[in-house]
Amino acid sequence: MRIPAHSVCTAIRDDIVAGIHERGGRLTEEVLARRYGVSRVPVREALRTLEAEGFVVTRRHAGACVAEPTEQEAADLLEMRLLLEPLGAARAAQRRTEAHLKVLRGLVRLGQERARLGNSDDLRALDGWFHETLAQACGSHALTSALTQLRHKIAWMYSVEGPVSPPETWVEHGAIVDAVARGDSDRARAVAALHTERATLAHRLRTPVGDRARHAQHPVNTAGLRN
Repeated sequence: MRIPAHSVCTAIRDDIVAGIHERGGRLTEEVLARRYGVSRVPVREALRTLEAEGFVVTRRHAGACVAEPTEQEAADLLEMRLLLEPLGAARAAQRRTEAHLKVLRGLVRLGQERARLGNSDDLRALDGWFHETLAQACGSHALTSALTQLRHKIAWMYSVEGPVSPPETWVEHGAIVDAVARGDSDRARAVAALHTERATLAHRLRTPVGDRARHAQHPVNTAGLRN
């Protein structure tokens, strides 16, 4: 499948977050260009952008590689989100448009419906769209970009394994939207802070694929497992 040049950065980032490009792995322009069906020029530009975002590092004698954040750097991401998401909700209460509200309300209705049905795949996508729209509603390009990068990096570094209740999550989303709709920035900040704190407790640091492989117990003869 050919991906437009302007989407190369997004495609590489998504594959890094999904673990397709492993942490520490080399990112060769030629290989990436073939994978995404583009020339090496947009790949080179994408790698520069991803390096600025912290997903890629350039190493001497190795070139571009997927970054390998430390546990402390990963912990910092959650702390940053605790600070920025409530700020984003407060700003959204002041600057949101009617179009933002329409989308947010629609997402809450869908999310609450899917939560009752227990459709986890739909809920993950809807949760992402909700937070993306809320970030866009804050009316600040810098804050929206920071929140978007945080979500990508947290999804890359963490899995959600705690006792998250989807119905409760979407009730909290609805409360945030109600405060945003009323223009109550203090209420929006407070509800978003509680929501973010509760969600943070469910996050568990991911073990890089390479580390899992090194610590796994393999049978002596693994030929049959490769088929």
